[in-house]
Amino acid sequence: MEGRGGQGDQCIEADQVLWSSCYLMLAVGDGAPARKSSTVGEGQVRNSISVRLIRHGESQNNQVYRDARRIYKGGTPDFDLQGWLKYVDDRRSADPGLSDVGKIQAKKLSQYLEPHLMNQASRPVRFVVSPMRRTIETILPTLEVMNNGNNNHGSKEQNSCNVMINGFYFESEGCHTREKVEPGMNATQINESLLHPSGVTNASFAGFSKGQENGWYAHGTGPETRPESEVRAAKFYVWMMEYLDQQLSEAGGDQNADDIFDAGVTLPGEENEQCHDRLAPRTRRRRTAIFVGHGDFMSLVLKRIVAGFGHAVEKTSVPHRSAFVHFNTGITELEYFGNGRFLIMSQNHVPHLSDPEGSCYITGGSLKDGWSYVMPTDGCLDSEVSVAFSDEVLPHVQEQTDALRSLYLSKKDTSLVNETKGNEDKTGSELTIVVKRGLQVVGCANLNEKTGRLSDVVVRPSARRSQVGQSLIDAVKEHARQANIDTIVVTQPHTLDGKEFFQKMGFSSVDDGAAENDKSDDSYSSTIIRMECKL
Repeated sequence: MEGRGGQGDQCIEADQVLWSSCYLMLAVGDGAPARKSSTVGEGQVRNSISVRLIRHGESQNNQVYRDARRIYKGGTPDFDLQGWLKYVDDRRSADPGLSDVGKIQAKKLSQYLEPHLMNQASRPVRFVVSPMRRTIETILPTLEVMNNGNNNHGSKEQNSCNVMINGFYFESEGCHTREKVEPGMNATQINESLLHPSGVTNASFAGFSKGQENGWYAHGTGPETRPESEVRAAKFYVWMMEYLDQQLSEAGGDQNADDIFDAGVTLPGEENEQCHDRLAPRTRRRRTAIFVGHGDFMSLVLKRIVAGFGHAVEKTSVPHRSAFVHFNTGITELEYFGNGRFLIMSQNHVPHLSDPEGSCYITGGSLKDGWSYVMPTDGCLDSEVSVAFSDEVLPHVQEQTDALRSLYLSKKDTSLVNETKGNEDKTGSELTIVVKRGLQVVGCANLNEKTGRLSDVVVRPSARRSQVGQSLIDAVKEHARQANIDTIVVTQPHTLDGKEFFQKMGFSSVDDGAAENDKSDDSYSSTIIRMECKL
């Protein structure tokens, strides 16, 4: 526990000021946004850039893993692990291209993106692409049709695409065969084997740790671990924001870019434009950035986009508690407003595969495709107890403790207990003790360091038979001893379950009175019982 003289309060206040000045849209009952601001007027311009995250088409490895799960009965009691491993090892590639289905998905994606981008995106469209073969092959049909003029508009547009191959936007685990590192392609190999034959001759390269003359994974010493993937996701998230912020800065100053504007404003002549129509022409075409990547690593980046800098790794080496799933060539639409502010407009939609013909090509986004395996197994997250002064509890912990008290402590409980405090000295320092599993709070309590009063003891119902209550009270007792408290006192509405719990924890009743007459296991008495634990 940090001392009272820390900077925690100042940081929280600064975050609250930033939040109140930047996020002005509050959800209301009818689904419409309500504007609330004391510092920013209705005329404030909210410029944004249109952003797309796209997963690659089905790769040859995706097909290998899918077939292996089917053949060797993955996820069943009859799962043949050795057979599965041999099948995968014999067929898996370190940097695979697209499967036959993946090539069809890429073609269908281009048939959707070409009219969408030609009609609604300014030039050039920015593409940031993973250095892996399958992502480049996924976007090549789109780049070809936009660069070569073989489009429905019948004309060639100069500089229609700005392509960057980002060397640290690769999939989790990196590039390896049977645990042996492969360097991946370097810039020359990517150009000669993929980009140049498709007419992409001006691509830029970034993020190649050992230089563009070496492969994008030349720095690897083995398959990338989960902690290493998390570190790289944070790095890419920061890089991505800087990449977009630099473009947003072009809206002002000498450049005065006319393709960056407040897309929430309707100008004369735009009244009949339908926002949901992704193919129809727009009067004003917008700055657009497309990031072509991978399912797992995109999920790591999206978690940071949702949580901002508040994202935390739950436990080293443990996979996602939550994840974003994408079909092959699934598209997530974002709006970026600068300084790390994103709106998620839609997630994992496949309009190009949604017609009756295309539906048979939807792959890679179901539980049978293995996504359930990224979830941590039961019991892998240990319970952790923390103690903090109540005004220094981390926001994500405070939010959960407030919710637990609201759900499982009735207003009647609280009002009856508060009545018993009456004239007690309330000048003591209030502590909050919590039990967490990973980032999830499963139990909490308050302890007054001066009076020794224990209050607001709550344990999630699903955790009440897993020693969470014991851990909570043990932590209370340990801190009470350190604070030279000789007696812990708890007052609560009388229930037989509550009384039995505290008796097991070493508390004894003081002046039960009429409370003993209440025999209901789940009903509350109007009488308060007082229990004490001598230390």
